[in-house]
Amino acid sequence: MNVPGPDRERGSASALTGPASSCVSVETLKMRADFLRAAKARRAPCPAFLLQARHRDDSALIRVGYTCSKKIGNAVTRNRAKRRLRAMAREVMAQHGRPGWDYVLVGRPGATVSHGFAEMVADLTRALGKLHGGRA
Repeated sequence: MNVPGPDRERGSASALTGPASSCVSVETLKMRADFLRAAKARRAPCPAFLLQARHRDDSALIRVGYTCSKKIGNAVTRNRAKRRLRAMAREVMAQHGRPGWDYVLVGRPGATVSHGFAEMVADLTRALGKLHGGRA
């Protein structure tokens, strides 16, 4: 089944693009220490994922990390969940994320893969607004 959409997208996760991406640069978190620092900072729970965020510095760079534990399922399910999280971040982060912040999207068992994609995008936008004091 060849279905276009967030589950079939390929490409670099660090090259997130969108309408507002020309003014803000978005990169992918790769170092374990960055994930651990974000885990100790602010959190915004959503039905399909958990958003963790921390203010890093005053750079013009937004960094986003993605993680799914083995509780999500086998490797195929975990990769599908991460693809959905990346696609969601691609749509939202350049517009609503703040420069100088690190964000980590954590997949939830049974929810990240099956939850509606449009609802997940709306949840991420709402969670960013909640983390940044009512304004994303």
